[in-house]
Amino acid sequence: TFTSLRLTCHWIKDFLTNRPQQVKLGPHLSSTLQLSTGSPQGCVLSPLLFSLYTSDCPASHTSNAIFKFADDTTVVGLISNGDETAYRAEISNLAKWCSENNLSLNVQKTKEIILDFRRHSHAHAPLQINGERVDCVNSIGFLGITISADLSWSANIRAVVKKTQQRLHFLRILRRCDLDQRLLVNFYRCSVESILTYSLNVWYPGSTSLDRKAVQRVRNTAQRIIGCPLRPLATQSRSRCQKRTSTILKDPTHPAHHLFDLLPSGRRYRSIRSHTTRLTNSFFPWSIRMLNNI
Repeated sequence: TFTSLRLTCHWIKDFLTNRPQQVKLGPHLSSTLQLSTGSPQGCVLSPLLFSLYTSDCPASHTSNAIFKFADDTTVVGLISNGDETAYRAEISNLAKWCSENNLSLNVQKTKEIILDFRRHSHAHAPLQINGERVDCVNSIGFLGITISADLSWSANIRAVVKKTQQRLHFLRILRRCDLDQRLLVNFYRCSVESILTYSLNVWYPGSTSLDRKAVQRVRNTAQRIIGCPLRPLATQSRSRCQKRTSTILKDPTHPAHHLFDLLPSGRRYRSIRSHTTRLTNSFFPWSIRMLNNI
C-alpha cells in the first residue's frame, strides 16, 4: 500500500542520512563526522539501493546492452560494418548520466576489450571518456571471471589454479593438526571447490584438455591430503549444465530459450550450426548435445 511504501522510504532515508563516522588508527580516534551521501560499505542493503538508484540508466541503442551488478557497470556493443556511432554514443550517454546523477566514473579503472574474429580486422580508434583515454586490454575481469579477447579460458583457469593452490596450504596445515576428515572435506568445499567450480558451466565446456588437467590436479592434490574421494569436476560440470539448461527450458522469457528448438519428432533438440570449434565447445551447443544423449 501507499502508506507502507511511504514508511519504507522514510526508514531508508533515516538509514542513509546523518550517519556518524570515525577513523581509528592504533590508539588514535578521529572526531565524529556526519555523512548523508552514499551508502555504508559492506551493508546488505547497499547493493540493492545502488541498483535502484541506477535503474533509470538503460541502453539507448538496440545494438548495445548495459549490465549492472551493484557498482560494477559493463557496456557491451555490437559493431556492424565498422559503424561505431551507436557504441560511442552509448558511452557518452553513460558518462553524461553519471555526471547528472552525482556519480564519478573512474576512467583509470575502466578498461575496453575488443572481440574481433574477422580475417581482415582493422585498428579501432581509442575510446575516450571525459577527455581521458580508456586503456584497451587483451583480457579483463568480469564478476570474478577473466575474459580474453580470443575467448579462450586459459587465463581464467591459470588464475583459478593459482588461487586454489594457495588455499591448499591451509588444507595441509589443518591435516597436520589431525582435524577430522569430515571437517577437512567441508573446508575443501568452502575454500577450494567453491573457487574451482565458480561459473564452471561457462568455462569448462570450452576449456582445453590441458587446462582441464591443470584444474583436475588441484582436485587430486586435495583428495590426497584429505584421504577420501572428492567429486570429479567433469561430473559437477555436467550436473550444473543440466540444472541451468532445465531452468532455461522452463522459462519462455529467457533470452536463450529459443535456442533449444525441438525437432519434429519431439524427442531431440535441433543442433546449433557452428563453423568454429570456439562456438561448438561453448555452453549452448554443448548443452544441446548433452540433452540429446540423455
